Amino acid sequence: MAAYLDKVFRALADPGRRRLLDSLNERNGQTLGELCGELEVARQSVSKHLDVLEAANLVTTVRRGREKLHYLNAAPIGELAERWIGNYDRPRVRALARLKQGLEDTHMQQSSFVYTTYIRTTPGELWQALTDPEFTERYWGTRLESDWQVGSTIVWVHNGVAVEDAEQVVLEADPPHRLAYTWHTFTPSWADSWGVSEEFRAKVAAEPRSKVVFAIEPADDLVKLTVVHDGFEPGSAVLESISGGWPKVISGLKTMLETGTVGAVA
Repeated sequence: MAAYLDKVFRALADPGRRRLLDSLNERNGQTLGELCGELEVARQSVSKHLDVLEAANLVTTVRRGREKLHYLNAAPIGELAERWIGNYDRPRVRALARLKQGLEDTHMQQSSFVYTTYIRTTPGELWQALTDPEFTERYWGTRLESDWQVGSTIVWVHNGVAVEDAEQVVLEADPPHRLAYTWHTFTPSWADSWGVSEEFRAKVAAEPRSKVVFAIEPADDLVKLTVVHDGFEPGSAVLESISGGWPKVISGLKTMLETGTVGAVA
């Protein structure tokens, strides 16, 4: 853990790297060329800074065709606040708390959510935690029921209410490396089970259906999990909602796998 924290603090110490994080916080998913142009910094310098930020897990990348898109990843800031900073006098670290909040804020021009974390587990155990309804209910409060074959439907069960739809399906399944599925259907029964207003339900139900991808990669004695949730239009209410929800779900997943105990996400 100490070595991990060293990388994060070292990455944040440089003003050039903080400018890159600020840029990605304003507009996530930029290419190297876009970052160079916006900051008016030499390509080689930006590339070196991005390597440091990626090594510290503050930036994660996603390939889209021939492009490599860079996304700000708030996970390390959240872990600093929750696991380390909390041991000290909180008034002295309000500035860092504001930084964490800023990094997690969703800006409406974004069209995707990307989040990367490292978990002390195995790829097989992580795959099971993502697909076994007994596990998903523990850290998510929701059972995901499916045979996890491409094209199969996924039933979402929360508070005894099951939501099933012909377009709520598995898109990719390559255990234990990659899983993708369409996001769930916003039905009136779903809204009742979560205490969501009909006004909000109608708003999110009118949006195009999104999808989520889980990429699982070994990383020494850890496992790297990257969650990419995309397919949103600008100003998406669903994107705003899941950007606050996914960090909580992933935090619960990580805690469950590393400690065996976790409280379900409310």
